[in-house]
Amino acid sequence: QVQLVESGGGLVQAGGSLRLSCAASGRTFGNYAMGWFRQAPGKEREFVAAIRWSDGSTSHADSVKGRFTISRDNAKNTVYLQMNSLKPEDTAVYSCAARGGSILYTIPSVYAYWGQGTQVTVSS
Repeated sequence: QVQLVESGGGLVQAGGSLRLSCAASGRTFGNYAMGWFRQAPGKEREFVAAIRWSDGSTSHADSVKGRFTISRDNAKNTVYLQMNSLKPEDTAVYSCAARGGSILYTIPSVYAYWGQGTQVTVSS
């Protein structure tokens, strides 16, 4: 059974940084794609970034390019989201997701496994 556990959220001032972690367990993830999504109150869940576990290829939403970076640590079975230059509009619950296959989809519904989410709040 795949389990994803996020950590690293919190309250930060605008311009600050946070690093989110997603610890994955339950199987080998060599042929999986991992994604980070976020959902703000009253808004739909939106794509943030994705990474192909096998070769580290990445994709980032335009809204976070140059500020956020997704990465993975194979030895620790963990995916990270480094978030720099945070803005109040980045405030949301951030969730980690996983799906089998190598395509880096940006659509939440194609991801089969989800973590519980972690709150990120950016104050102005």
